Amino acid sequence: MNAVLLGLNALLMIGLPLFLGWLIHRWRSVAWQLFVIGAVTFILTQVAHIPFNYVFFSSISDLLSSLPEMMALIVTAALVGISAGVFEEGGRYLTYRFWAKNARSWGQGLMLGAGHGGVEAIILGLLVAINIAFLFGYRAGFFQALVPADQSSQLLEMADQLLIAPWIDSLLGAVERSFALCLHLALSLMVMQVFIRGSLIWLFAAIGWHALVDATAVLSLELWGPYITEVIIGIMALFSLLGIFALKEPEPEVHQPEDLQQFDPTEAIEMNISAEQVDDSRYY
Repeated sequence: MNAVLLGLNALLMIGLPLFLGWLIHRWRSVAWQLFVIGAVTFILTQVAHIPFNYVFFSSISDLLSSLPEMMALIVTAALVGISAGVFEEGGRYLTYRFWAKNARSWGQGLMLGAGHGGVEAIILGLLVAINIAFLFGYRAGFFQALVPADQSSQLLEMADQLLIAPWIDSLLGAVERSFALCLHLALSLMVMQVFIRGSLIWLFAAIGWHALVDATAVLSLELWGPYITEVIIGIMALFSLLGIFALKEPEPEVHQPEDLQQFDPTEAIEMNISAEQVDDSRYY
């Protein structure tokens, strides 16, 4: 049973953002190009974000270890959240500023957000699928030559733990990505307000909301475990949804050129010209 649910979890993580993009495309008539732009934006932000986190947290590891445990956890969670907010929302701002310059409607903002959060879900879903296939394949007798003998028992134990874990654990990844997609849609619209309303306060608000959600997730996971964490993040996802619809605007109308009167060159044109007018025309 768990093996099927784990496969379903990976499939949902990959399929949900694509289905969301399709819905936005059909509902708001937005081009898939913006989904791709959002996806590329996320990848580029991580190219800078991941190395920064590695260097930064390595440099302050001694300082964090000198703090009381609870204080170190709070500081770490806050810094992780701020880092994610600055890099991802900064990346979104640059995309709106220099790349997707004409993306200023509600539907376009949603599509960019779906691509940004969606590619993260797709990448994680693919990694989950690969890991599951490898673990259960190894358990069934495949891939033996790829694993050192001293790690065999560890891999088999990991596969067994997945099979006996509570069924709900098998779907937590898809649930968490669904909540994350709500966050990314809201953040995409918030950053877009910088250009619609002409105020940078929206960028700082997006950074703050992103930082708060991520910091809460890190802190809650460490203190209370995955179930309570998903409940808390689910509540925050509801607030993100409220923000999405609070910022909803009608799509700009596309003005079609008026139908021009058709002219038939074969149609005779009635002209009343007198003999005197014909005679006068000879002198022009």
